[in-house]
Amino acid sequence: NAMASAAAASKKAANRLVVEEAATNDDNSMCTLHPATMEKLSIFKGDIVLLKGKRRHNTVCMALPDDTCEGHKLKINKVARSNLRVRIADVVSVHMCHDAKYGRRVHILPLDDTVEGIGGNLFDVYLKPYFVDAYRPLHKGDFFLVRGGMRSVEFKVMEIDPATEYCIVAPNTEIFCEGEPVKREDEERLDGVGYDDVGGMGKPLTLIRELVELPLRHPQIFKSIGVKPPKGILLYGPPGSGKTLIARAVANETGAFFFLINGPEIMSKMAGESESNLRKAFEEAEKNAPSIIFIDEIDSIAPNREKTHGEVERRIVSQLLTLMDGMKARAHVIVMGATNRPNSIDPALRRFGRFDREIDIGVPDEVGRLEVLRIHTKNMKLDEDVNLEVIAKDTHGYIGADLAALCTEAALQCIREKMDVIDLEDDTIDAEILNSMAVTNDHLKTALVGTNPSALRETVVEVPNVSWNDIGGLDGVKRELQETVQYPVEHPEKFEKFGMSPSKGVLFYGPPGCGKTLLAKAIANECQANFISIKGPELLTMWFGESEANVREIFDKARQSTPCVLFFDELDSIATQRGGRVGDAGGAADRVLNQLLTEMDGMNAKKTVFIIGATNRPDIIDSALLRPGRLDQLIYIPLPDEASRHQIFKACLRKSPVAKDVDLGALARFTAGFSGADITEICQRACKYAIREDIEKDMERQRLGKDTMEVDGGQEEEEVAEIKAAHFEKSMKYARRSVSDADIRKYQAFAQTLQQSRGFGTEFRFPAQPQAAAAAVHTSTAADEDEDDLYK
Repeated sequence: NAMASAAAASKKAANRLVVEEAATNDDNSMCTLHPATMEKLSIFKGDIVLLKGKRRHNTVCMALPDDTCEGHKLKINKVARSNLRVRIADVVSVHMCHDAKYGRRVHILPLDDTVEGIGGNLFDVYLKPYFVDAYRPLHKGDFFLVRGGMRSVEFKVMEIDPATEYCIVAPNTEIFCEGEPVKREDEERLDGVGYDDVGGMGKPLTLIRELVELPLRHPQIFKSIGVKPPKGILLYGPPGSGKTLIARAVANETGAFFFLINGPEIMSKMAGESESNLRKAFEEAEKNAPSIIFIDEIDSIAPNREKTHGEVERRIVSQLLTLMDGMKARAHVIVMGATNRPNSIDPALRRFGRFDREIDIGVPDEVGRLEVLRIHTKNMKLDEDVNLEVIAKDTHGYIGADLAALCTEAALQCIREKMDVIDLEDDTIDAEILNSMAVTNDHLKTALVGTNPSALRETVVEVPNVSWNDIGGLDGVKRELQETVQYPVEHPEKFEKFGMSPSKGVLFYGPPGCGKTLLAKAIANECQANFISIKGPELLTMWFGESEANVREIFDKARQSTPCVLFFDELDSIATQRGGRVGDAGGAADRVLNQLLTEMDGMNAKKTVFIIGATNRPDIIDSALLRPGRLDQLIYIPLPDEASRHQIFKACLRKSPVAKDVDLGALARFTAGFSGADITEICQRACKYAIREDIEKDMERQRLGKDTMEVDGGQEEEEVAEIKAAHFEKSMKYARRSVSDADIRKYQAFAQTLQQSRGFGTEFRFPAQPQAAAAAVHTSTAADEDEDDLYK
């Protein structure tokens, strides 16, 4: 008997599985288990299992194997969890369904709030694709979600024939969908945010669950260990990164009472009323324990007391401190605060015992962005050609809110195309029309052009549209730039392998008009990094300390939206030699340079921010800025040689119709000493002459009338629509060099002295091994002799 009861107990234990986080399969009627668990329970792939949850709620699912699922766990999606009334980390028992029969007829009705504004045939659009050839199990009274036609509709299983608790829908089962939509009785809406809806935050979410779920669900763990459970968590990060979403998800998944305090609504004009509001909120939370108090925008009610002038704010901060200290250890209340300005909060709050842990909710990486995109597009109907991996790769610096905006914009783009068939006057939209709409890759690409990272809204950052093809020559410089900027972004694992951190910056110097700015734009476009262009003088303001604050702000923005290229044009305007200047706005330029140097040194190694400076006065730049570790590489961009000039001509004219008799090689030979900008001007002038001639020909035709035009034929028209050799000859008359020979000599001398003063040139070689060993022996004997001499 004892053995039999032990076997029964172990069987019962094996049946009880923990609900794991998110289901890999977003299907309502599927559950996944580890193959070993399925073997232990004698369940095979495709078998129907009965899951028993809380409060005598059951559901039926089809079992599928999944190697990623742990042995004692089970994966079911949010809809199935809702039917079972269980949350993540709850236990459900799994039983084999031997008596599951094919249903003759099932009666299914939609829920009224999910079909609002939809007309037409719901069966054809939603139910038929869901049940066709799927052999799905159904449980009477269950809800299930069907996605399609750009939105999801929820249905309820009303009746099953034969009259059993559950059945399998086969191809010959009749499905009835007639009748009034059902009203939702359950207060708990299915669209309550769960962990499934939070993407790209693996590490922060795990930390928060440790700190919040454990004390609320299992307070006895802390009690038995003998430590106090954490009282508060501060979430900080850029706006739109998902701080409030995480708090709501945690509250929904733990089943805790959620008390939301929006910072400013605590305030009152009556003296003492604000503190009273705060006290009431904490009392309410303690009554409904376990509970989470979530204070959004906490910086508005708890600013630094030393820096704020209002007496009310100081009293509120003091009240919050006393309330957090006065919370009973066994009250099961956790305070969560969210802010995007953590440094403006009173430091007394940021200690252990109040806000125990501060969690940075940062900008998601590529994998995180893909997760977020999948969450936002799971209710959208996507075309087969949509590749979300590519979109995730192209959205550097985008946070959750930006990706949501991107998906919305793509959907709007899709709707615009169907505006001719949508009747705006009609209250409902036909389900067939909705079903014919799908978001394609082109919609997403168009939306990508129209959106940009919100962290960089003010600096109007964009990925430039200049590519390597726009730049003629400078092959060596291009390669060096690729190694400095592109490789760390595209191959970070190589740098780890060789144990090196990538370079931080590059300085371009050379005569004006040689393509320094163009190169910076091209490299930003090439590695798909965000690009912030800073014109030196715009950092300086008349207010004391404001200029340094501007520098700090720019670097903060760049760090928030990595990978980012910071381009300082005309660097010499803010980075001239320090000291010795009179009347420079109270030394503002020196202070800006000091701030710039400290920001460059203090940049976090994990953040990929590159600095590119451009100047045509390298001799006046402060030497502290030019040391390795700040602007590592100094690249001289000379005037183009003949081959480069030829390439520049080709790059400038690659979109223009040029006559065959135009010899670009000859033009390149004659334009010795011309910079890239001068060559561009020659091409533009030739183009202008061609346009003038074409317009004159058109006017002449109009004056003579159509008959003459017909007689002439199309030959002349074809000839005119080209830039001919004569246009270039005329343009060359006005060509001018913008850089004099004296300037060139000056740049070359500077480049040469820089090389001589800094490098070994070609002289350095490792000594041969035998000589090195002999030298080492010689020095050691000499040292020994010296030592002997000392003692003599």
